[in-house]
Amino acid sequence: LRDLKSDEKVIAAKELNVLKNNLTKLFETSIEHIEGKSDHKKLDVSLPADPFLVGSEHPITKISQKIINYFTPLNYQIFSGNEIETDFYNFEALNFPENHPARQMHDTFYLNSSSKTEYLLRTHTSNTQVHAMLNEDLPLYMLSPGRVFRCDSDSTHLPMFTQIEGLVVDEDVTFGDLKGVLIDFLEDFFNEKMEVRFRPSYFPFTEPSAEVDIKFGKQGWLEILGCGMVHPNVLKNVKIDPKKYQGYAFGIGIDRLAMLKYGINDLRAFFECDYRWLNHFGFDPLDVPTNYRGLSR
Repeated sequence: LRDLKSDEKVIAAKELNVLKNNLTKLFETSIEHIEGKSDHKKLDVSLPADPFLVGSEHPITKISQKIINYFTPLNYQIFSGNEIETDFYNFEALNFPENHPARQMHDTFYLNSSSKTEYLLRTHTSNTQVHAMLNEDLPLYMLSPGRVFRCDSDSTHLPMFTQIEGLVVDEDVTFGDLKGVLIDFLEDFFNEKMEVRFRPSYFPFTEPSAEVDIKFGKQGWLEILGCGMVHPNVLKNVKIDPKKYQGYAFGIGIDRLAMLKYGINDLRAFFECDYRWLNHFGFDPLDVPTNYRGLSR
């Protein structure tokens, strides 16, 4: 109004007064309507709310995340891979020559294919490591979690199970580095000082190779994972100079770790979708752990 001419001010002031009166009446009417409504129906805030059902986190998911939370602060990257794979990535590149007897240990599912390429369901997540070594820059620190498939089924074996493998390729890597990482990981995982032993073993893709056992209560020594130094032939197969770079690898059965940690005695229960079982062994999905060691739950 201040900037208008005197005759324009009179007209504008009248219009503003009309608008103000209309808004005031509308506001008062709304208040009366709300107050009248609240008199008829008051809310009882003491009544319990409906339960907030969000399900539970599966033990395998929980264990997988716990392992990842340990290794990611150590600069390990997470790689997912193909569940349907070729013979080269699953066997040949990993130092399993054709007709090698170690192939029989894997009880492989082969797929029918009209192409000349032979396809199979991966028997370990090591295939992801081959892809990474071929495509990623060195040094390489990685984890490859996922489902793997072998033709086997009983209370401790299934045709499908969950595995997570670790791989490091760098200069001046030693077996001592591997031992230090695995012992610290196991003590962090079980949240106690562990008796750990490394037994000589054989895997085509590592040399030397070892099985890792832990002293677990009254059950005595239990095999927990396999590991070893990456075989020079594997490095050559992925165009890495074994004279300059060395590596170590380890493989962990997530299902087996979950069975040990939570006292589950039948592997098949993980995949039967029994609501009662999931309710008992599951975890609150809203209890999200952090990626910082020491704060993870």
